[in-house]
Amino acid sequence: MLGLRPGMPQNPDTQSGLDLNALAAAVAELPDFGEVTRADLEPLQVKGLAHDHVALRGRGVLLRVPKQSQFALSAVKNLTYQAACFERVSASGYAPRLHGVIAPQARIAMGALLVDHIDGRPPRLPQDLRALAECMARVHALPLPPASERAPLADHTDPVGGAMAEIEAQAGFLDEAGLSAEARAEIEDELAWARAFHGKIAGDGIAGAGQPVTLVLTDTHPGNFLIDGHGHAIIVDLEKALYGSPGTDLAHATIYSSTTWDPDTWADLSLAQVADFYRHYLSRLGPDLARRLRPWLVPLRRITMLRAITWCVKWQVLHRRERLQAKHAAASTEDWSAENTDPALIAHVAGRVTEYLSAPILRRMRAEWLAKPGLEEII
Repeated sequence: MLGLRPGMPQNPDTQSGLDLNALAAAVAELPDFGEVTRADLEPLQVKGLAHDHVALRGRGVLLRVPKQSQFALSAVKNLTYQAACFERVSASGYAPRLHGVIAPQARIAMGALLVDHIDGRPPRLPQDLRALAECMARVHALPLPPASERAPLADHTDPVGGAMAEIEAQAGFLDEAGLSAEARAEIEDELAWARAFHGKIAGDGIAGAGQPVTLVLTDTHPGNFLIDGHGHAIIVDLEKALYGSPGTDLAHATIYSSTTWDPDTWADLSLAQVADFYRHYLSRLGPDLARRLRPWLVPLRRITMLRAITWCVKWQVLHRRERLQAKHAAASTEDWSAENTDPALIAHVAGRVTEYLSAPILRRMRAEWLAKPGLEEII
């Protein structure tokens, strides 16, 4: 979830496309919720580009209403995928449980999930970094199902190759993004490294075999967590879980474009603070998994940074396009159009994207591994 800047408009009735009467009627058809009415629904402030959220008063549950699929899935497949994410990650005890599924329909185009409403506060960084590391370690420690049982979640048995496919697709928008020559050069340099790295490990035959694969969260920027009353970090945004590299989760939680994305969790972490986060995470793993994962931590950090930055490039182009219509019947429901969400949120995202695609910030992010000593030397 993405937070709003303090002072930004937070009128829940302006959320895009919510039909509260239809939602109430659909909830009332679920087991144990037959008495729910429109008066029980409380729309929450706009928190993200991909979902609206509606609380059920007095029930401790939340309606999670997709606005699009970030994996470009149809409405039905998107909802099935997200339901599987909640079912599997909640087995860790560090994620909301799934209580019900509302199918996509004309008045609820993308359907909805009914999940636990977590009572918690946003993480405070760097103080809560270890709590985030603990949450991720618990998820990554879940038993890995055989390959035949991992669907519908994506299965990146070659985690670098899976990430590179996404990066290359997003990098296809570079020519339209209007970047400065200096910023474009920073991205192209990092892309050149990533392509060479992927080519080397693929050529050596270790693309999949040399890297641990677990259930991972993928979208782990700090604004997607809440700290509960016990000090535990609970991951509340699960639409992108898949089977891949734990290194991706660790990187995404602590790179600059993540820790400065949400005003509620904003922090510019020092290299020493990031290194402490990694060391604490590794201490929570079994020694064999920690040993196998360590060589991949910095390479996956670079690739995760590229995935985030090229997403910014893609958003820079696609948010100007028209809103997708008839989502309940569309083959792909990916929709980054500015019409698809609150204007104040779009303005916030535009500001973040502009900063991340500036040459000074790109150089600042890359310095973590290009400067000496770098992160690899101090973990």
